Parts: sequence; structure tokens; C-alpha cells
Amino acid sequence: MSRYVLGALLGCAVLALAAIPASADTPTLLGVSRDWSAFTSGTGGSKMCYALTKPTSSKPKAHRDPIYFLVNDWVGRRVKGEPEMVPGYQYKDGSTVTATVGGQSFTFFVQNDGGAGAAWVRQRADEERLIAAMRSGSTLVVTGTSKRGTKTTDTFSLAGLGDALDKIHAACGM
Repeated sequence: MSRYVLGALLGCAVLALAAIPASADTPTLLGVSRDWSAFTSGTGGSKMCYALTKPTSSKPKAHRDPIYFLVNDWVGRRVKGEPEMVPGYQYKDGSTVTATVGGQSFTFFVQNDGGAGAAWVRQRADEERLIAAMRSGSTLVVTGTSKRGTKTTDTFSLAGLGDALDKIHAACGM
């Protein structure tokens, strides 16, 4: 198993365990598709499925917690394909995050919770457009600003995304 896959598995387990109640199931790997890994966790209305990847490059070089870009399916909320950025730091309050695929840009809102930062697409219609752009694109570039004011740029490969999304949608029945 490659270092990337092992790192992704460990990171996924940490993310999933932090995001779900203690009584929920341990994440189950659905498969690895090039640069993306697909997982499922929980049962019934608390079931979630997600695809995630780590950046191929991050600038500037700085100590950060693990960095991930995820696409989530939430069975109980009936939400399919919710993109999420986990930057490995807390975002600057009131800032926005920008994700770019090809020539298209998408705005995310930020939320810091429990010492960690995350960002989600501002408009639901943009989530669907972003996923479509990601399926046909080769790289995703996400820029954000840390609480300390440092602008970061993370680049993610989109190789394998389509297969990973197909796996999570099938596993969550979406």
C-alpha cells in the first residue's frame, strides 16, 4: 500500500471519527481510485459516504494539520455531493475560500469549530456546478486565509474522482 493511501486512510479515520457520534460504525474503505479514496460510515439515517483526497502541493510550506478536500453524501439529510475543504488550520473569521477548476471559480464560506477550520460552497446550485467541473477537470486549486493572515494555496489532483463519487453515491443509495 502506498504512503499516500496509508496517509489518506489514517486521515479519513480521524476525520470520520471526529465528525460522527461515538456509537457510529468505524469508516469502511469502499476503494481507492487513483488520487481519491471512498469511504462509508454509520447506518440508517446517520449513514454518510465520502470521497477525499490530499493536496499534491501546498503553498506556502508551513506546519498544518492534515489537509483534505472531501465530497460528502449524507443519507439522513438527503444531501448528495456536498464539497468540503479541510485546510489543516483555522480560517480567518469572516473570510471566504475560493476553489478553481479550469476557468471556473467557486466561493466557499468558512466555519471554525473546535479548533479546526472547514469551508463549504456558499450556494447549493454551485455545489452541482463544482462537482461537474471537477469530474471533467484535472486539478482543483483552493485558496484561503488562515487566522494568522497567511494566504494558502492547495492544489488537488482530480484523477479518480469520478470513480470515487460513483462508489459513494452507490453505497449511500444516492
